[in-house]
Amino acid sequence: MSIEHIATAAAPAAIGPYSQAVRAGGFLFISGQLGIVPETGLMAGAGVAEQSRQALTNLGAILSAAGLDWGAVVKTTVYLADMQDFALVNEIYAEFFGGALPARAAVQVAALPKSARMEIDAIAFCG
Repeated sequence: MSIEHIATAAAPAAIGPYSQAVRAGGFLFISGQLGIVPETGLMAGAGVAEQSRQALTNLGAILSAAGLDWGAVVKTTVYLADMQDFALVNEIYAEFFGGALPARAAVQVAALPKSARMEIDAIAFCG
């Protein structure tokens, strides 16, 4: 099995010792994306809405760098700093995924890197 590391300047650089994404065995494993603006390295805003849109934009940039689109995503995990944000994040999530809805888990966590309000990771099928 070949392994390929995917990286793009259109998404924030990893803030630790990991890859933005790894293609292996017909799947693309995308590391957790925060609402960080790639050009500035800063959060898109303090609110979960701004951070969610940016995190999903970052995820989309990584999919694109791998030659994939939203329809290839088969599984996501959404990490929330506050489960009260669940409904709002769902609305924004639906804007990006449209009708191609992958399997998903959503969990509340004690804290996220850089005091983020949400994070999302994904697994996509490369065919």
